[in-house]
Amino acid sequence: MFFKRFDPAEELKNIIECYWIIEDDDVAPQQQKIIPDGFNEIIFHYRSPYRIKLGGDWEEQSLSLLAGQIKQHFFLENTGASGIVGIKVKPTALTHLFGLSMYQFTDRVVDISSVPALESLSIREQLRDTDDHDERVAKLNDHFKKLLSEKKYIKSAADHAVDLIFANHGMIPVSTITKSVGIGERQLENLFKKYVGLSPKFFMRIIRFNYIFKLVQDNNQSWSGLAYEASFFDQSHFIRNFRDFTGENPSDYAFDEKNIANFFLQKK
Repeated sequence: MFFKRFDPAEELKNIIECYWIIEDDDVAPQQQKIIPDGFNEIIFHYRSPYRIKLGGDWEEQSLSLLAGQIKQHFFLENTGASGIVGIKVKPTALTHLFGLSMYQFTDRVVDISSVPALESLSIREQLRDTDDHDERVAKLNDHFKKLLSEKKYIKSAADHAVDLIFANHGMIPVSTITKSVGIGERQLENLFKKYVGLSPKFFMRIIRFNYIFKLVQDNNQSWSGLAYEASFFDQSHFIRNFRDFTGENPSDYAFDEKNIANFFLQKK
C-alpha cells in the first residue's frame, strides 16, 4: 500500500493541514481501523469505493465524502483496488469556507452531494483523470485558492482556542483558554459545537491522545514515562484513555505496522 502526505500551498495553510494520497493495487478486501485525530476531511476515491462500519452495519460509501470529527475508532474495507485523495482540513475550516455547523457531521461520513453547501467541491473527475500525484495536488491547490478568494476569512475565537490546544498538545485548562481568547466557557462550548463539532474538552482529549504517537516515535520510554509526559494522572488513566480511542491497550497496539491509522497519526 502506498501512502504519501503533501503540504498545501503556503496561502492555504490556515485552512488545510495537508493533502494525502493512498493507493493499493491489491483487490483483496482488507479491513483498516480509523482512529480520531482531531481533523475533518474531504475525501475523493478515483478507483473503487470503500465500505464503512461506523457504529452499525457495513455500508458501501460514495466516491466523494465529507468526514466529520469522530469520537472513537471505526473500520473501513476496500471493495477493489484503492485510489484515494484526501484533504485534511483545519478543525474550523469547513465552517469558514462553507458556513457548515460541524456538530451535524460529528461521527458521520457523508456523501458530499448530500450537503448543498459543498456543491462547489466538484473536482473528483479532475483528480481521477491524471496519474500524476503532483498534478493532483496542483489541481487541489488551485481549487482551494479559488474557494478562499471568494471568502472573507477572519480568525474567530474558536480558531485561537484551537491554536492554543494544539500548541499545548491538548494539555491546557479550559479556564486558561477562555481567559486568553476573552470569552466565557459557555460561549466557547457553543463556538466549538459550530466550528469543530466537539466540545473543547473532548477535542483536547483527542489532541492529547494524538501526542502519545509523537512521544512513541521520539522516545524509548516505559508506558508510565509516556503517561507522565502526556500529563495523565496515572498509568491506568493513560491506558484507559488509549483504549477508548483505539479499542486496544497500548502494549497490544502495532505502532510499527504500515496501515492507514498509523499513517495519519505518525507524522514522520
